[in-house]
Order: sequence, then structure tokens, then C-alpha cells
Amino acid sequence: MTAVATKPPSSSSGTAIPPRRPSSAPMRFIKSPRFARAMFLPAVLVFWLISNKLIENSWDFDSSVLATPREVWDFMWAEVTRDTVAPKDLYETFGISLYRLGIGFSISMILGTTIGLGMGLSRAVNAFFHDWVMALLAMPALAWALFLSLIFGFDNKGPIIAVVLAGIPFVIVNVREGVRSTPRDLFDMSNAFGVPSNKRTRHVLLPSLYPFLFASARYALSIGWKGLVIIELFGGQDGAGWTVKFWYDAHRLHGVIGYSMFFVIFALVMENAILEPISRRVFRWRPSLNSPDIVEEEMDALYDVEELNRELDANLPTGSTQET
Repeated sequence: MTAVATKPPSSSSGTAIPPRRPSSAPMRFIKSPRFARAMFLPAVLVFWLISNKLIENSWDFDSSVLATPREVWDFMWAEVTRDTVAPKDLYETFGISLYRLGIGFSISMILGTTIGLGMGLSRAVNAFFHDWVMALLAMPALAWALFLSLIFGFDNKGPIIAVVLAGIPFVIVNVREGVRSTPRDLFDMSNAFGVPSNKRTRHVLLPSLYPFLFASARYALSIGWKGLVIIELFGGQDGAGWTVKFWYDAHRLHGVIGYSMFFVIFALVMENAILEPISRRVFRWRPSLNSPDIVEEEMDALYDVEELNRELDANLPTGSTQET
């Protein structure tokens, strides 16, 4: 028999690194996005109850004004079942608002994409529209709501224009930056091979714009929805914003919170049932969409290795012998 000195795999610090210990199943579940999403609602309920208790103990007023989760749930269920005292039920209310939102969103996406393409491709067009876009970005939705309510009154024109004015600057800016970020080398190569301009736009420019178009759609929907609710609240006679004002005037806080929760549910449905599936389908060829998960796994592995190295530095020798 001969004693042969062997050196196990080592890290940069010279210490041996044993194989990574697999995480237990409970830890993997706790660190998963599914668990994080499941914990959101309980965390909100706990925060809600604690806030109510703190307000009751800090201010001397009628605590019955505060809405409890049970009251809000009962109100929302009554609205879903059309058991309401409001002039229009939940479905009529959201139907009116979604009609306005759909028209305004479509206009803002079409006009915003067209202007954004022009600003990204032409310096003169960019110089012409730049200050207008900055002015639209700086204008608060409340100012548009009051201004358009005075001009158009209570019909659909004011809310639709409010959605357009609230969302179109974000579409323009995102599309313009998307055009500017398109790799120049791809255009040079297509020019060198004599690719027609229509095919160059379809196969080079548009694929580079897809992420920016999806970001534009999300911004236009969210900002447009906020602008729509504000103008309906201040200058409308129907719609979701007006219904919130109805329950506010009735001094029913659970009604205000309940309709606010319907807004949240609407946003989550739009994101998870419509935008996210379309995004996954369009970008299914891009593994980089899962990069946050990949980075998180790599960081966890790095932390585990560093922890093992510290243990080895304290407890294990730097070399070992093995008899053969």
C-alpha cells in the first residue's frame, strides 16, 4: 500500500468545498414566488386589523366609522349579487368605465406609437414633440379632470380624452426609447444585404420594440384608469369613479374601500389573465425573462458556498490523505 496525498477541490481561499447541501422542501416552498403571493392577502388583513385598533386607541371618535374586513366583504358580495342601493349595479358601472377606458387606451396606443416612432427615427420630429410630451407628463390627472369636465360636461367625451391625455405621453416615451435602443448593427447588416425597408421594419425594428410596447400598454392602462376614475369622480354622473363618490357622500367607508378593492381585482385580472399570458407567448423564445429566478438561485448557491467555506476554515484541515 502506498500513501498518496490528495487534494480535494478547493475554493479561491484554498479550502475544500463539499457538494452543496440541497435545501429542504419547506425552505424551497417558503422561498418560492407562490408562497410570497399567498402571504400577501393575510399580511394585508393583519395590517388592516392592527391599523384599525391603533386608530381606535389613538383618536377619540366613533370607531364605527372604520370599516372592518367583514363589512367590506359583505358589501362586495352584495355588489356582485346586484343587491345594491346605488343607481347602477357593479356590472353596469364597470361596463361604462371599461367602454371609456377601451376607446381611450386604443387611441393612446395608436397615436403614441406613431409619434414615438417618428421621434425615435427623426431628430426634427423629436425636437417638435419633445416639449409637448414633457408638458403632458407634468400635467396632473386632477387638472385634466377639472378642465375636461368644464368643457365637455357629463358625457363620454371628457373621460375618453382624459384617458388619452393621461396615457399617451408614457407610450410616446417608451416607444421612442425602444427605437433608439434598437441595435445599430442589425440595421447596417440589413442595409448591406439590401433588405427592403418594410421587411427591415417588420423583422428588425418591431421585434426590438416588443418589450417597450408591452411596457407602454401597462403604463397606458394603469395611468389611463387612474385618470378615468378621477374625472368620473369630479365631473361624472356614472361610472366607477362616480360610484366611489356616491358611497363617500353616503358616509359608507366600507363602500369606498369595497370599490377600491374592485379596482385592484380588475388590475390583477388584466395583468395575470390578459397581459401576462400574451407576454409569455410573445417572448417565449427569450430565456432572459426568467433571469430574476436564475439570479436568485445563483445568489443562494453563492451564499451557501460562502457559509460552507467559513465552516471549513474553522473545523477542517486544508488537506487530507487517502490510502490506495
